[in-house]
Amino acid sequence: MSTYPEDSVGLVAPQQLEFDTPLELACGRTLERYTLMVETYGELNADASNAVLICHALTGHHHVAGFYEGDRKPGWWDSAVGPGKPIDTNKFFVVGLNNLGGCHGSSGPQEINPATGEPFGPDFPLMTVPDWVESQARLADRLGVQQWAAVIGGSLGGMQALEWSIRFPERLRHCVVIASAPKLSAQNIAFNEVARQAISKDPAFHDGHYYAQGDVPKTGLMLARMVGHITYLSDDGMREKFGREMKAGKLSFDFNPQFEVESYLQYQGERFSTAFDANTYLLMTKALDYFDPAAEYGDDLATALQRAQAKFMIISFSTDWRFSPERSREIVDALVKADQSVCYAEVDSPQGHDAFLIPIPRYMDTFRAYMQRIADDIPRSTTGDV
Repeated sequence: MSTYPEDSVGLVAPQQLEFDTPLELACGRTLERYTLMVETYGELNADASNAVLICHALTGHHHVAGFYEGDRKPGWWDSAVGPGKPIDTNKFFVVGLNNLGGCHGSSGPQEINPATGEPFGPDFPLMTVPDWVESQARLADRLGVQQWAAVIGGSLGGMQALEWSIRFPERLRHCVVIASAPKLSAQNIAFNEVARQAISKDPAFHDGHYYAQGDVPKTGLMLARMVGHITYLSDDGMREKFGREMKAGKLSFDFNPQFEVESYLQYQGERFSTAFDANTYLLMTKALDYFDPAAEYGDDLATALQRAQAKFMIISFSTDWRFSPERSREIVDALVKADQSVCYAEVDSPQGHDAFLIPIPRYMDTFRAYMQRIADDIPRSTTGDV
């Protein structure tokens, strides 16, 4: 008898896929060969028309749903992926991956550079969202998926979904963009730069060659995560969760953490500093900064989106100030101007940017309804296979 919930995909295992066709990158460099760490759930139907790609956010990875042997913590989007859940694995074949440059099994700064026999470190090439989408298209080819039923992502993942609709318009039927933006604001770029400075100025960073020193820029990573985490939460959410609650119930008149919110941020930073790679964090934030699909189309997003053939679902959250609803409405307005099919929902929630990871009832109901529309769009000849 399974010890996992009935609506869980249960015990899962990732797989590493090797690619030996050189990948030319936007930075002008080429990856001669590379590895992608991938996880899949559900069954691919006879003509591969029920496949859904999940693109991860800044510090995400391939472990989207289910459980690993001996680990009771589920994948990062387990609330949305599984039997009967919005992304229903009884209907869809779901693919998650760790992007290039990541630190969870795909080729990245921690991997060995064949030219030197040492870890790439800061010499791993800078990546862009178009680079990732190109590698994901090759992954689709490997899996035998000519056209995704949907490409879905939140935050940085939503940017990848949007890029898919422009770069490979014929290869997806639906594009779901959640808590995202058409490009970063100056304020968001500034937050990323503060995080990068915290890491790069840590004495243990060693110009990115900390692997050889047996060191980790732990303090820098902690600070980067703490700054980032503040932007993922809303003022309302922090007030509701922490208020001005004190650990000991009274002031201690020193510089140790006294408020619950201080302890929470330190805990998050400490945990992150031992679980994520510093060079990867720098690389991922730069990919965020660089994303601007309208740049190739006269800075007109509507012109860029005229290429799309997919139908769109855009979701935002009322208290998300990192990627505010106004930014989602920029995408919606551009899609309307481009005469594209688009649905839009703004979900009222106090959780800020992190709301896209939380099973808020209205969010899940809206998401489920649109995913059913995607399931209904799977060619009728294959419905018996999904």
